[in-house]
Amino acid sequence: YRNRLNASREVAPVTLPNCQLIKGIESGSEDIDILPNGLAFISSGLKYPGIKSLAPDKPGEIFLMDLKEASPRAVELRISRGFDLASFNPHGISTYVDKDDTVYLFVVNHPYHKSTVELFKFVEDDNSLVHLETIQHDLLTSVNDVVAMGPDSFYATNDHYFSDFILMFVEMFLGLPWSNVVYYSPKEVKEVAAGFYSANGINISPDRKYIYVADVFDHNIHVMEKHANWNLTHVKTLQLDTLVDNLSVDPHTGDIWTGCHPDGLKLFYHDPENLPASEVLLIQKILSEQPAVTRVYADNGSVLQGSSVASVYEGKLLIGTVFHRALYCEL
Repeated sequence: YRNRLNASREVAPVTLPNCQLIKGIESGSEDIDILPNGLAFISSGLKYPGIKSLAPDKPGEIFLMDLKEASPRAVELRISRGFDLASFNPHGISTYVDKDDTVYLFVVNHPYHKSTVELFKFVEDDNSLVHLETIQHDLLTSVNDVVAMGPDSFYATNDHYFSDFILMFVEMFLGLPWSNVVYYSPKEVKEVAAGFYSANGINISPDRKYIYVADVFDHNIHVMEKHANWNLTHVKTLQLDTLVDNLSVDPHTGDIWTGCHPDGLKLFYHDPENLPASEVLLIQKILSEQPAVTRVYADNGSVLQGSSVASVYEGKLLIGTVFHRALYCEL
């Protein structure tokens, strides 16, 4: 159990020269997705079983940053009427740009300890999200992250087999590899990959041939080949020495950026005297025999606690966290 959580691992600090905490984001920035035009969506306010929340009574939010601006700032997006904002508990997110340039935002949501995927349309003119649909399914039991495949289809990771908190803990403690990846479309819903300890972040290669899945408790990233029937087959596994959370893919280079937890025990047993650390890895040429892994950023929790995502756009880096602040850096 301690091994899966990487307990007692320390990381040497790696600082970046041009970083600042993002104003207005105080209670998490769990996932970040950046459009080709530099607009970054940030999910905030996740309440997750066993993990600290700095604003337990406040609904979740989606923030937007325009990374083309000289000094970008975070703006909360308005959400259309009729959506249950009070129970909004956003987790992983993914964008899809349609042929007519319509931007769809998929948001994993945990209202009332359930798992749904909310589908929104982004309206740039008035910084708002129009809610289109709430997606629920028996196979979407404990959803962590999604990657959009079309305007109404996606792959999703279930990070646990069980959705009950006590059974989730037992599953994690016993190390049961019962977590999976599900493909969802209005016509078909099916399991497409299984056998993970805790499937977490998921993303797609720029050529759309490969799906990447982070297994947070197995400290690795799986490369899966995507087939015409949407099934996935295992290609290779990149083993790392940290708990890998969300995955972002640079659309130009294919590089993978990931926010990681050096010591997962600190994340679950939050001690103000021994804060959860942050770590950002850059993985280049993951399909080659010798992928290059670079530690771009590491902090002992004094600046940033519990990093969960890192995403780049034209020399600008955003680092998000499960429950804490968010960092904007110029590389």
